[in-house]
Amino acid sequence: METVLLSDYAIVSDFRLKELPNKRTIVNTINAYSWVMADKDPLFRRALMTGDWLLPDGVGVVWAVRFLLGIKIRKVAGADLHKAVLDLLEAKAGKCFYLGASDSTLNKIRERLKQEYPHISVETYSPPYKPVFSEEDNRNMIEAVNAFQPDALFVGMTAPKQEKWVLENAESLQTHLIGSIGAVFDFYAGVKQRPPQWMIRLGLEWFGRLVSDPRHTWKRYVIYNPVYVWKIIQIKWGRKKSIT
Repeated sequence: METVLLSDYAIVSDFRLKELPNKRTIVNTINAYSWVMADKDPLFRRALMTGDWLLPDGVGVVWAVRFLLGIKIRKVAGADLHKAVLDLLEAKAGKCFYLGASDSTLNKIRERLKQEYPHISVETYSPPYKPVFSEEDNRNMIEAVNAFQPDALFVGMTAPKQEKWVLENAESLQTHLIGSIGAVFDFYAGVKQRPPQWMIRLGLEWFGRLVSDPRHTWKRYVIYNPVYVWKIIQIKWGRKKSIT
C-alpha cells in the first residue's frame, strides 16, 4: 500500500485489502484526537509510528493531507477495516479473535457474526477492566489468542491503551493481522449506534458521535479538534514534509 508522510506518520493513502497478509501485520488508525494524545504519550506515538499500516480514520487527517501536501485521500475508519477483513475471512472460512470489551458485548458480536458471516470461526476474550494489566493478565490474553491461532485479531480496549498493548505484546501473538479498532466492538455489537451513512459521507461522523454521546465525547471534539487544527497549521508554517 502507498503512504503519505504527514509529519512523522506514514499514513496509508490507498487502502485496499484483496487478501490477508501472510505475516504478522499491525494495523492502527489515526485521527485528530489520537494525534494530540500521541504528542503527550511517547509510547502511544511510537505505536502509531512503528505499526505496519496507519489508516486515516478521521476527516481531520484527510483535510491535513490535502492542506499540507495537496493530496486527496479518503477516510478509512476502523469499521471499514473490520468489514474488509471479515469479508475475506468469510470467503476462506477463516478465524478471527476479539480481544476486549465486556462478555455481554462480545456475545452480541458472536450472535451477529453467526447471521452475517456463518463460515467464520470466532473466539473472544474479555480482559479485566483496569488501567494497567499485570503480567498474569497479559499472559492469559496471549494464551487465549494463541490457543485459537486466528487469522485476524481485533483489539478493542480504546485508544491509546489498545495500541500500546499491541506494541508491547505483538511478538508473542500467533496471528497474521492485528487491528486496534476500539469503538467498532460497540458499534458492531449494537451497544452504540454509529452515525448514519449520510453523515459519514459528508464528513460529519464526529458531529453525529458528539450529539449522540456528548458526555463521553465532548472533550474529544470540542477541545482536542481545535488543538489538532492548530498543530497542523504550525506544521504548515514550519518545515515541509516529504511523500513516500
